[in-house]
Amino acid sequence: MSLKLDDCRHRLITKVLFASSQSEVRRYCEATVKELESQLMNGSLISRFLEKTIHDLQQFNPMNKAAQQWSKIVSAKVFCKRLMRQYSISDE
Repeated sequence: MSLKLDDCRHRLITKVLFASSQSEVRRYCEATVKELESQLMNGSLISRFLEKTIHDLQQFNPMNKAAQQWSKIVSAKVFCKRLMRQYSISDE
């Protein structure tokens, strides 16, 4: 299961890096979460997935990325945090 989630996270981050717009980044984040939901993963597991994704995105150095690519990384962190809040609320 963990390897599958790691692969999913890697695919999401790759899509974020090569997205053409911030709205595309949002769609990728939302689609990934819907994919995890369709596999009947519970909210706490999805929340943990998003937390690890945010952590991985934070490891990028802005000095090594073009401005537009860095903007998409920041957007992905914001969208993942919003989604994570949704799952935190739904678990309560």
